[in-house]
Parts: sequence; C-alpha cells; structure tokens
Amino acid sequence: MGHKDKEKSKDKKDKRRQEISLLRTIPYSDHQRWWSKETVAVVTGGNRGIGFEISRQLAGHGLTVILTSRDASVGVESTKVLQEGGLDVDCHQLDILDSASISNFSEWLKEKFGGLDILINNAGINFNFGSDNSVENARIVCETNYFGTKRMIEAMIPLMKPSSHCARIVNVSTRLSRLSSKRNKLENEEVKAQLSDVDNLTEEMIDEMVNKFLQQAEDGTWKEGGWPPSHTDYTVSKLAVNAYTRFMAKKLSERPDGEKIYINCYCPGWVKTALTGYAGTITVEEGADTGVWLSLLPDQAITGKFFAERREIKF
Repeated sequence: MGHKDKEKSKDKKDKRRQEISLLRTIPYSDHQRWWSKETVAVVTGGNRGIGFEISRQLAGHGLTVILTSRDASVGVESTKVLQEGGLDVDCHQLDILDSASISNFSEWLKEKFGGLDILINNAGINFNFGSDNSVENARIVCETNYFGTKRMIEAMIPLMKPSSHCARIVNVSTRLSRLSSKRNKLENEEVKAQLSDVDNLTEEMIDEMVNKFLQQAEDGTWKEGGWPPSHTDYTVSKLAVNAYTRFMAKKLSERPDGEKIYINCYCPGWVKTALTGYAGTITVEEGADTGVWLSLLPDQAITGKFFAERREIKF
C-alpha cells in the first residue's frame, strides 16, 4: 500500500470513528429499548479493559450487569467503582478454565437472577506483543480463548431466558483471524476450506483444527503448518471462536420461536488495554461500542455474523 493509500485509509477510519462516537451519544428511543432493569447481562473478564467498559455501558443503558472476574477481590473492587456511579452491577468469581468455577457461577446465577438474557464472552489472554510471535503459551491461550469460551456458552445456554426478543451471545474476536485476511493469511488450504464450509462445519472439526495446531506448536513443526504468521496462537484461538460462532448460529436457529438465541462475534480493534500491552491506538470506549451495540440490537434476526465498528465484515 502506497503512502497516499495509507493516508486515505487512515482518513476513512478516523471518519468512521467520529461517526460512531456521535452515534454513541444518541440515546435509544422507547420503541428500540426491548430491555429493562430485569434484563441480565453477564460479562466475562469484566474487571478491567474492554470487559469493564462493556459492563459500564450496558449498565448505563439500564440493564442489570453481572461482572465476572477470575480474581474475586479484583472483581469486587471493579464492581464498587461502577456501583458508586449509580449503576446496577453485581459480581461473581469465574474462571472459564475451571469447570467447577463455571458450575458454581451457573448455580448462583440461576438462584439469584433466574438466568440471563445476554452473554458477552470477553475473557481472553495474549502473550505476544508487537512483533513477538512465540507459541510457548499456545496451549493456555487456546484453552482460555477457545475452549473456555465454548465451556461458557455450553453452560449458559440452558440458563438463557425465553424471550420474543431472543437471548444474545457476543464473542470478542479479532480481524487478525479472518479467513479472508491478506496481511495475516491462513495458508493451510485444507483448514481454510473446512472453516469456510459452514453447511458442513462441525464442532469436532473445529476442535481437531485447534488440537492439530497445538500438537505442531509443541513438536516445533507449526511454522510448516500454514498457520497465520502474526500472533499465531492468539489468531488460531480466535479462528476457532469465529468458526464456533457460525456453527452455533446454525444450531441455535433451529430452536422454536421464543427460545431462539442470536450469536455473533466482533473485533473491538487495537485497543489500549493489557491485552495489547497498552500499545493500542483506540480507547476502551470505542473498543466496547460494537459489542454493546450488538447486544442491544432491536428485534432483528442477525446471527452468525462478524462485526467491527458497527458494520458486518467478512469472516
């Protein structure tokens, strides 16, 4: 891309950021507000960064928000900050790597709130910053970002409240993991073909793809595997999240009216948070925006899609 093209692209992005900043100041009208104080939203990894900001914005719109944190004491402190601002926020310890922790959280949620309406899968980790690309932590990255997210979805679906507006699941992902990416290209054509064929995609295929990468990461052959060259472990984990989102959208669409669940994923952008080593270029307010917008969309059957900056993008 030449200098002029880069400048043009930057101007376009800046203009879109300004548009969204303006949209965020416009309150939802009464006929758009399908939710109330009884609407319960669960945000994983809600104690800091994008998760904290998503919690703040959703509570600001009048929902009841459950902020979860792996470290219970940190979650309590984060919740206090929001409660002191007059927001209706509760918290609970949750480690998405720990099945017992998920089970304890599920029981508490059912007993105290009767279930949930919105699930934001924000909890995630990354160990590579800048041009670093080690796969030393690939297993914990994939266990958290993909398998942990999957465990949460499986545990929360039975607790999602029936509604004419449909329950919603939003998975935080990244543009780095797009199958159509040119800058961070997936060269493994077999994997690319499998993940692109949504009609025949299965959960087992997605798990197998992740496990194949982890095996290659551990035996040192991953560079010959055709995996994306940048932030490889993080990208593969989110490739799996994206594929699982599409797989689950198809599966959940078969549920009867009143019990349907919409599931989508979004890229928050390169946000200035711990996940990027605070090297990001956009604010947490901007990074949280599309996730909140997706959660609150009026009654429209939008599911199995990928979004960024309030617009659908290609997988």
